[in-house]
Amino acid sequence: MTDTTIRTYTGETESERERESESVRTCPECGGQLVSDTEHGETVCTDCGLVVEEDSVDRGPEWRAFDSAERDSKSRVGAPTTKMMHDKGLSTNIGWQNKDAYGNSLSSRQRQQMQRLRTWNERFRTRDSKERNLKQALGEIDRMASALGLPENVRETASVIYRRALAEDLLPGRSIEGVATASLYAAARQAGMPRSLDEIAIVSRVEKMELTRTYRYVVRELKLEIQPADPEQYVPRFASALDLSDEAERRARQLLKTAKEKGIHSGKSPVGLAAASVYAAALLTNEKVTQSEVSDVANISEVTIRNRYKELLEAEDAGLFA
Repeated sequence: MTDTTIRTYTGETESERERESESVRTCPECGGQLVSDTEHGETVCTDCGLVVEEDSVDRGPEWRAFDSAERDSKSRVGAPTTKMMHDKGLSTNIGWQNKDAYGNSLSSRQRQQMQRLRTWNERFRTRDSKERNLKQALGEIDRMASALGLPENVRETASVIYRRALAEDLLPGRSIEGVATASLYAAARQAGMPRSLDEIAIVSRVEKMELTRTYRYVVRELKLEIQPADPEQYVPRFASALDLSDEAERRARQLLKTAKEKGIHSGKSPVGLAAASVYAAALLTNEKVTQSEVSDVANISEVTIRNRYKELLEAEDAGLFA
């Protein structure tokens, strides 16, 4: 092409756009630099003093604050929107306290009136069956995540997964609790903070078999990209629950890395390998931990720990003498 000027999708050339942006930054009279005077709402030239623009809109608050406490007390905005609530946190909520704005208790008649208002407010917040479904499911996700100690980002991801499942009509024939539990399990895996199926099943209201079946269905239909669980992701939680030192945790990670290099982790439960590595690392660093204690923390049998423990130590010895 002989013409080096490239036209944009709006029909303007790049050179025209550059000249336009340059004219905005410079004074049209003397070519000096323009600055914004926020106090007077004007754009003026620093060289000749020409007022290029006046009465500009100040999109900030009308109040000033000099520290974070004063800013919080003067701010009138609500909480940010969140996917963890069925209405994204945009609706109002009438408090349960039967007191007025001055802290005085309401009369019997006023309490009855407020109770009726709360009832109607709840009805208005869920306009149809889909919103009632979403409200129940997000409540379940929040309850299970609290019981499992999962952070807010996992709850948010689980809420998004459930909303997608609801939007793509994956719920007919499946329980709300089952899809909500599968969404939370998938979100924990995606965030690198997995929980075992047994741990999920304990806090869930569905059977383990239904959970696994629903999880596979949701992942397949929504095309979620979830990596296989890594045993190392379980180690920090197990070590913290057993009150082990950082040295023991590092030793457990080293045992698992050696096991991966030898390929003995293939086809074995990542939870069992993680628990066995923590137990072996505790023994190697002279910290007192019993197989029963590790079994209770990891929620697996002592037989599994013994079998995996032997395999990990054999792989470690083979690596030393190789």
